[in-house]
Amino acid sequence: MCGIVGVVGNPNTTEILLSGLKKLEYRGYDSAGIYVNNQEGHDALIKRTGKIVNLQNAITNADQGLSGIGHTRWATHGEPSQSNAHPHFSQDRRFYLVHNGVITNFAELKQEYLRDVPFQSDTDTEVVVQLIAYFASTEHLNAQQALQKTLQLLEGSYAFALMDRQEPDKLFIAKNKSPLLIGLAKGFNVICSDALAMLDQTNTFMEIHDGELGVLTKDHIQLFNLEGQTIERQSYKVEMDADDVSKGTYDNYMLKEIDEQPAVLRRISEHYYHNEQASISSQLLTALQQADRLYIVAAGTSYHAGLVGKQLFEDLADVPVEVQLASEFGHHLPKLSAKPFFVFLSQSGETADSRQVLDKVRQLDCPTLTVTNVANSTLAREADFALPLCAGPEIAVASTKAYVAQIAVQAVIAQSLGIQKGLNAAKKIDIDNQLSLAANAIQTIVDQKDYLKQLTHDYFYNQIAAFFIGRGNGYATALEAALKLKEVSYIHAEGFAAGELKHGTIALIEEQTPVVAFVLEKSTAAHTRSNVKEVLSRGAHALIISKKDLSNANDQIVLADIDERLMPLVAIVPAQLFAYYAAVEHGNDVDQPRNLAKSVTVE
Repeated sequence: MCGIVGVVGNPNTTEILLSGLKKLEYRGYDSAGIYVNNQEGHDALIKRTGKIVNLQNAITNADQGLSGIGHTRWATHGEPSQSNAHPHFSQDRRFYLVHNGVITNFAELKQEYLRDVPFQSDTDTEVVVQLIAYFASTEHLNAQQALQKTLQLLEGSYAFALMDRQEPDKLFIAKNKSPLLIGLAKGFNVICSDALAMLDQTNTFMEIHDGELGVLTKDHIQLFNLEGQTIERQSYKVEMDADDVSKGTYDNYMLKEIDEQPAVLRRISEHYYHNEQASISSQLLTALQQADRLYIVAAGTSYHAGLVGKQLFEDLADVPVEVQLASEFGHHLPKLSAKPFFVFLSQSGETADSRQVLDKVRQLDCPTLTVTNVANSTLAREADFALPLCAGPEIAVASTKAYVAQIAVQAVIAQSLGIQKGLNAAKKIDIDNQLSLAANAIQTIVDQKDYLKQLTHDYFYNQIAAFFIGRGNGYATALEAALKLKEVSYIHAEGFAAGELKHGTIALIEEQTPVVAFVLEKSTAAHTRSNVKEVLSRGAHALIISKKDLSNANDQIVLADIDERLMPLVAIVPAQLFAYYAAVEHGNDVDQPRNLAKSVTVE
């Protein structure tokens, strides 16, 4: 959710911090701030609520430094306000701290150690920086020692960047369950919660793992565990160009990412297919084959992709599948099968709810796979196996191309597993070719933007509610379509299994209520059309999205035919564009919708 950046050893620190924070805007935030120090006795703390431009406008030419830290905040403890914005500082103004995550025992620590300390904010973060100052003062510790002692007392999640006015040429960092990276630049070093923030400075990064802390100067990096023992770690290159995160000629990232979906499917084919069979490791396929049940764990859009994946795995690999919401599963672990295998779907690879589940199932010695868009993310590192989505950077908060990529990669895995098991169903489908057909079909849709924009106006303008219905994969698509619309347009939207309308929900249908129906599978097409007639008789304004060989003359959107199990790849795209154009027509911030964050790193 929140974003962290830091620089040590560069005279353009203020500009680098602001640039990095702007690149993290997509993660969601309600305030932002920076602290800079010129290492010659002058420093500055600037914080503002709202957009980063408010912070930028408050910075003067005098607010420059050789080192500094910056932060975008998404409120957890305390309302969005300037006093609650980061960086936070100690009572003696010696220490300055930015923090992602949630400290669960902050109240107890405040009561035990800091009863007499006046606080400037309502945040858990200020408790931490005051605690560091307390130990530095009472036990005569340096910054590293005081930070280390504090870390040993904390419970919860954190990524910290700390500065000490007595050692302004150093950055002190620590991590537990929240993302943080070190960037190695020429003549200086940086930190960031997402590599995208610093790609214009370096493409060489170093991981810091949970339970570690680090000390950075402009030309040196040291990592330690919480007992103070030194840790050695190699750096790695991020194979991504800074231009990949540019909007180019687009007004919004969301539209750019919708348009990129055909290219994403082709990139997945290129990555996974080098001959007739996909290049999935034999170790992963063997582990999957030994499982008696797959548990797909995800949240939000990824959960909807998992619902589509369930049918792919069951049909092509003949293995039972459960799809679980990470936030529920982590606290209500059901009775597992004898040989479970866990698949984690996550765009960011940092989803806190999924990480909680991963930690629990690892303790049970269950094999795990993460499918993510971020190769060096925590979920990818900590699972037994990891596979990339190959979607490229996704900046808009509302996920589009990562969703399509998750379905596609699950199809690749499912078919590969089925072939390994010798199943005819898997042998009969050419996933590589189907992805190519889906790419062409999506391209046909995105080339009809004017028509889809007009449909959006006709069906969703001045509406306060909308419904999406379908059966089978059409139902899974309806759930994702409704989520997209509500995320960015703020129209109340719900997805329903079409057959369930008559069991209560049809009471909500009023004159001109938009109802979008997905007709995607032969076995239920007639039933879904019957459900459409039911809502039409109650005055609904119905729109049908159908597969070509199941279409009727009056269907508003007809999709090119591909295998039924992969139709959600194509069917979701009109709904993505409905959401986009509805948001634009309402004047909303399409890429950064209110109250939402791209990477949800708190439980």
